[in-house]
Amino acid sequence: MSTREALDLDALRVADNELWEQGPPHTVFTELRERCPVHWSSGITQTPEDAGFWSVTKAADVLAVSRDWQTYSSAENFLVTDHGVPLELVKGMFIGMDPPMHDRIKSLFQRAFTPKAIAQHEPAIREITAGVLDRLDGRDECDLVLDVAQPVVARVIGSFMGLAPEDDKPWAESINQLLGFGDPVSNPKGIDQLVQEDLPPMYERCMALVTDRRANPTGDMLSILVEAEIDGDTLSDYEIFAGFVLLMAAGNDSTKATYSSTMRALIENPDQLAMLVADPSLAPSAVEEALRMFPAFAHFRRTATKDTELGGCPVKKGDKVAMWYPSSNRDEDVYEEPHRFDVTRNPEHQAFGAGGRHFCLGTALARLELQILVGETVKRFPNLTLAGDPSWVVSQFSSQLRHLPVRLHG
Repeated sequence: MSTREALDLDALRVADNELWEQGPPHTVFTELRERCPVHWSSGITQTPEDAGFWSVTKAADVLAVSRDWQTYSSAENFLVTDHGVPLELVKGMFIGMDPPMHDRIKSLFQRAFTPKAIAQHEPAIREITAGVLDRLDGRDECDLVLDVAQPVVARVIGSFMGLAPEDDKPWAESINQLLGFGDPVSNPKGIDQLVQEDLPPMYERCMALVTDRRANPTGDMLSILVEAEIDGDTLSDYEIFAGFVLLMAAGNDSTKATYSSTMRALIENPDQLAMLVADPSLAPSAVEEALRMFPAFAHFRRTATKDTELGGCPVKKGDKVAMWYPSSNRDEDVYEEPHRFDVTRNPEHQAFGAGGRHFCLGTALARLELQILVGETVKRFPNLTLAGDPSWVVSQFSSQLRHLPVRLHG
């Protein structure tokens, strides 16, 4: 799409796959912020019978929707399309709930994700990262997504959940398939076949772990879910499975996505890479800038519980409302030169949500992992260059690179 052609706003469907083949459509979002910050897309590619949805593209409007759970509910679905992750699974996750159930279940997880609790994992995360980077010794090239990001994040969240190292790859592959439900490479069989053939074995594998934890409880996150009580009731097996999948998905995909995009941005902006190499203390700021520019999840959806108005648009009860974080994080009203990658910016952003009940539980873990991963990678390989064209997973939800081929020594 030419940047000189004005968008036909009536015909525009923001979630159409062709707009997302090279990652988030920033040109589209820039024009929407200027001309139509709250935009109606009629219909969705994956579910043509769907009536459509509202796109929220400005930071202030995303914040307003995020904070008003009474008007904008998470309980119907948090994905803009209903033809993806099974709705039963979505509704079993606390991100697919409203208070009070959301608050009660989320509280079960919170004690394991406080900054103090996460800080205790720093030595292990550093050891995992060093071990993976050691595997690159003697190599001239690698794929930072497959060779670095995936094994590190899979082992970190796997250790959190109490998984054996040999289980990392199978679970990561299952999660990648599940979150890449609309991508022909990640999920070549199609979503219906995925649900019928692959989801039941995932459930059985999880239940085998649950049975073991009930007999032999440990201090891992899965044991916390198994032993949890809410008002005297324990979680059902399916609620445990949903919580397990949620943590595995967030732990695998989000950090992998942001790390990979961070490294690409550093390579494509060698002045910024040089600054970080010269001053490793910039790593936290560089990570926050990358989270702003490359949020791992492109959107979360809400559903209007009543007739209301947003950005001057009449939102009807039952309408879908999609908050697009790649857009709100580049809002010209908030950021100067929003498309420029600046490792010194250290911005506030909405990559973990925009506040309210659904602010991301794993922020401390994600930040620690990213700071270690980015810092250690540039320390070992200060002269990284691209060895080929990066490619994207085609997804309007999980916003991430599929491959990032690099030369390790320039």
